[in-house]
Amino acid sequence: MMVKYRFSTLIIAALIAIQAGYGQTQSSTSEMSVEESYLQDAVDLMIVRETSKQDSISQKLIALEFIGGLIEQGNTSDEIRLTLERLSLEGTNVQARERGRLKNDYPEVRRQAAKHLGAFGTEEAKIALLRVCVSDNEPWVLQEAVRSLGQIGIDKDGEVVGTIVWVTNKFTNSVSPDNLLALAAIDALSKIAKNNNGVREEAFNLLIKISEGAYSPPVREKARQTIMDIRNLVSNNAKEKKGQQQGQPK
Repeated sequence: MMVKYRFSTLIIAALIAIQAGYGQTQSSTSEMSVEESYLQDAVDLMIVRETSKQDSISQKLIALEFIGGLIEQGNTSDEIRLTLERLSLEGTNVQARERGRLKNDYPEVRRQAAKHLGAFGTEEAKIALLRVCVSDNEPWVLQEAVRSLGQIGIDKDGEVVGTIVWVTNKFTNSVSPDNLLALAAIDALSKIAKNNNGVREEAFNLLIKISEGAYSPPVREKARQTIMDIRNLVSNNAKEKKGQQQGQPK
């Protein structure tokens, strides 16, 4: 226990030192050498790797806070993504038990990890978020996963839209539907439509269901407006395509 405590203390000290170093680097007019930059990245990844693997939720949240800073600086390496994928399943697919009791059910860790995955914009991040959607039962975790799927915007085979529809319907009932999850779904479907020049029919069906359901008035209005926006988007794209075809020489 003492060894683990000392290790955590060293990690926190390194974290503070690195963050201070970033501030100095940003205020300095000189650029780091290649060797210094490489060493900086190695230390950053060491902090991410070791803090995220600790049993304590506080250590995992420190790792996530540090990861957020790295992402803002443009660091979206595979190691960071893989760390986020593991943290996004902390307590669901990735379980630690003590005497049969689940001891790492950390919804806040999963929520923040799902949020950060949206910044990657890759197929791998999309797959990780889909895994979160089918394995998690916490609405506030799913809200971030759905938002991040919309931020990524990849949906060539319709799996993302299908999953968003399934998740939203899962937490929909006639008495007290989840307004925040519905808003996340509306936002995600709007972004996916813009990125893919439209969405599948099941997305429209969900938006209509929200617009006519027991959701709050602002949520219903947002759904109605999104329906019109997507229809206009599809219509304008069709007109533009037709115009381009007519303008082509025969």
